[in-house]
Amino acid sequence: MGTLTIAAAQFAPVDDTNANLETVRTAATEAAARGAHLLVTPEYTSYFTADIDDRFVAAAEPLDGPFVTGLRRIARSTGIALVVGVAETADIPEHFRNTLVAVLPDGTIAATYRKVHLYDAFGSRESDRIEPGDPEQLPVFELEGVRVGLETCYDLRFPEVTRRLAAPEVGAADVVVLPAEWVKGPGKEHHWRTLLTARAIENTIWVVGVGQTPPIGIGGSVVLDPSGVAVASAGATPGTLVATVDTSVTASVRQTNPSLSLRRYDVAPRVRPGGPSHP
Repeated sequence: MGTLTIAAAQFAPVDDTNANLETVRTAATEAAARGAHLLVTPEYTSYFTADIDDRFVAAAEPLDGPFVTGLRRIARSTGIALVVGVAETADIPEHFRNTLVAVLPDGTIAATYRKVHLYDAFGSRESDRIEPGDPEQLPVFELEGVRVGLETCYDLRFPEVTRRLAAPEVGAADVVVLPAEWVKGPGKEHHWRTLLTARAIENTIWVVGVGQTPPIGIGGSVVLDPSGVAVASAGATPGTLVATVDTSVTASVRQTNPSLSLRRYDVAPRVRPGGPSHP
């Protein structure tokens, strides 16, 4: 059994990587002062504009570039771990990677996750500029004895992503953190909270959703326990919430509702006939 205090900082990143790095630094300093072991920030923290276009490609950096190097310094100076959404350089020309980077308090990179399900929905086309991640990724790392799984935004609409992270024989994550840029629109706030709650309940797992704030995002960051109960939540304004994940709560919920052990299906990446796994 273990506990992990997590801070979720919601804000609206801008088209200036240095300014965004300072926002992370300020949030990390506050989170550390409030006793957090881990700070999670939104999708596209390193760089964001309303349109996913060539500017993103130009702003993308390798994982040994200035932005992630800055994250590693922040982790060391504040003494807490970070999970941050970054625009990473890609192998495909005129594309970038939508990547989560997990940095430990000593500055080492514990895990990365490149978004698998690209947001080709609601009038958007992320695949025009983003290189999809490998469906075989299993982004789980350990901090303070608690296993943390990673997924991003649109992944939330695909329940098998969280199930694979949570399944004891696969990811065995105790908590899933989900940075997002959940775009405003009719019913979108309802979708966000409902899907996050469903992922917590059906997997009997802690879930932390961290969103960008307006004008494009909805905010709505929340920490949900394995019964789907919100233990901390935020509205639409920038700010940081802090809550403690307790795996003894998970054990109690799973004793009452052993849904993971009673399931009859496994989850595997979808494979095209004669081709690679579907992105």
